[in-house]
Amino acid sequence: MGIIKSGKVVIMLAGRYAGRKAVVVKVSEDGAGGKRFGNCIVAGIDRYPRKVVKNMGKAKLEKRCKIKPFVKAVNFNHIMPTRYTADFELKKVVDETSLKSESRVETRKNLKKILEEKYKNQTGKNDKKAGGAQYFFKKLRF
Repeated sequence: MGIIKSGKVVIMLAGRYAGRKAVVVKVSEDGAGGKRFGNCIVAGIDRYPRKVVKNMGKAKLEKRCKIKPFVKAVNFNHIMPTRYTADFELKKVVDETSLKSESRVETRKNLKKILEEKYKNQTGKNDKKAGGAQYFFKKLRF
């Protein structure tokens, strides 16, 4: 899959996280680790941050900026690539070992910190990478 590369924002099409956006962390073209199909490891948002306005207090703003992430190995057939890319450094946090059940909770906690920090420190709209991050943090409406 030449289109699906690390950093690409994708939309999950099947399963528990269908309709959610995710970022591709690692691509495995011909399968690895017991999977005989082309797949990729994605990190995405299960619960999106809520809308914030200027006159909200600090405590309410903090509460509304919370994100619930997920980590998953997904078949290429079950994701749809978008035109956006996100420049998140997730390779250090998410890898094959983080998909195991005992380390998955810790991985999600680290991922939550990174994503919330990126969400709070977004830059302007004119930068191409910033546009991908802006798209990634918005809930898909359909």
